[in-house]
Amino acid sequence: MKIICIGRNYGAHAKELQNAVPDEPIVFMKPPTALLINNKPLYYPSFTDDLHYEVEVIIKIGKNGRHIEPQFAADYIEEIGLGIDFTARDIQVKQKAKGLPWEIAKAFDHSAVLGNFKPLSAFPNSSAFEFQLLKNDELVQQGNTEDCIFSFETLIVYVSKYFKLQMGDLIYTGTPAGVGPVVIGDKLEGKMLTNEGWESFFTCNIK
Repeated sequence: MKIICIGRNYGAHAKELQNAVPDEPIVFMKPPTALLINNKPLYYPSFTDDLHYEVEVIIKIGKNGRHIEPQFAADYIEEIGLGIDFTARDIQVKQKAKGLPWEIAKAFDHSAVLGNFKPLSAFPNSSAFEFQLLKNDELVQQGNTEDCIFSFETLIVYVSKYFKLQMGDLIYTGTPAGVGPVVIGDKLEGKMLTNEGWESFFTCNIK
């Protein structure tokens, strides 16, 4: 199982971090040890003083494929979920300044919160997913995947040129504007708009 992450897939987020808006997907990966599941808490890492949340819609891949053609890309989406790409922002800034990879800032243990999944039929619009993140019950991020620079199908086509996609692989599709820091004691909750209304997909307490 691979955890494939897409950077700067919302223009407003790229601009808030003073990054250029990409003309092709930015891809990085996290190891399986990055997963944080079952609403378990995140223990604030000792190596950072500036840990940021980034809420993201997640694609679960439903079948194997490589070099996937655009007209077939949607067939590879099994379910849709929600999670967080935690980022040690201070470390990321240092790595970027040196022209070095981001893994130690992005792929550390438990940096990938993974919430619930639902089939496409559970959502009112299978091409525009609405989602939000609350910190201590206050709205801090809100997004709609129709604002993505690169659609889910485009991401599947692009990634499959380089990596064989396999059943169970996860694609974190990018975060909207509004990212920010957490401190010990914070509670994060991610929600998505489903046919039943706004549903909680995960909670994560910072300890």
